[in-house]
Amino acid sequence: MKVNEDTSPDPVPAQDGVEDRRQRKARQTRNALAAAALDLILERGLADVTVGAVADRADVTRRTFSRHFVGKEDAALDFVRGDGDRINALLRARPADEPPLLAYRRAVADWLADRENPASHIRPRMRALLALVDTEPALFAAYERIRVDAQEESIRIIADRLAVDDVRDLRPAVVVDAAAGVLTAALRAWARGSQADHCDADPGERRDAHPGDRPEDHHDPDAVDLAALVEQAYDALMGEAALAASHRATPVSGK
Repeated sequence: MKVNEDTSPDPVPAQDGVEDRRQRKARQTRNALAAAALDLILERGLADVTVGAVADRADVTRRTFSRHFVGKEDAALDFVRGDGDRINALLRARPADEPPLLAYRRAVADWLADRENPASHIRPRMRALLALVDTEPALFAAYERIRVDAQEESIRIIADRLAVDDVRDLRPAVVVDAAAGVLTAALRAWARGSQADHCDADPGERRDAHPGDRPEDHHDPDAVDLAALVEQAYDALMGEAALAASHRATPVSGK
């Protein structure tokens, strides 16, 4: 029987424990919908997946789906949105005296190393989904909305760290665009590598796992490669910046 979360609120304020259970249940439902959308899109192709099919796979009503997501693309990429939220939380926690670019880099490193709140690329078949983003315009548009939302929040965090107005001072936007661009480039390179290893697995082999299970329980064995790739990408950015700075410091001789 499908689950409908649209119950009337209690007339009496809920105790903290009850509220925690509700929030946990809502998160489990959201994760189940996201996992169902991801699996169905990879199994059938984006065009052949409907919101109704996603709701059926997660064993909830279509109305419940609409309470969480605006469309199947947003559902499939919800784990990516969670990554942006986690990176920004870690960025806020970095020491105040750290240079902004270094703070962002270390926040990303902390995110990739965190096993209690693992990054989405740990999930099975995320590499295949991210590769599909480049070929499906609707998925790409949803991905870009998520990316822009996360980066706008990052800009506000950096502006607060620098005690500047992010509208008048370009530094927060420049730092975030550069740092997030490095991460995006590394993710795209990672997604394009060895895609076949992650696309040809029979989805039926994982039917015994609930779609809302913890990602670390069913992880991509090659996911660790991303951390090294991200560090290489940041080293490349720093190297290019140093090279450009050295040329700028060298006087240009006249003709």
